[in-house]
Amino acid sequence: MKFNRITVNPNQMGGVPCIRALRIPVATVVSMVSEGMTENEILEAYPDLRVEDIREALRYAAEAVTERQLPLLSAA
Repeated sequence: MKFNRITVNPNQMGGVPCIRALRIPVATVVSMVSEGMTENEILEAYPDLRVEDIREALRYAAEAVTERQLPLLSAA
């Protein structure tokens, strides 16, 4: 999967994946979505973002977690 809107620069934001070389980490956008914010609310909070940035951030996060297993609590 290719990501056109995600950049990683070791000299910016400690090398964490960001949206289009902006200083907006993918994790920040994904966290906002997980907290229930709508796309419009996120765009209001970060006017430099575009809807496509939010959607690609989610695809990037989904791809990142499929690459490895995360420890989960087993259901009792």
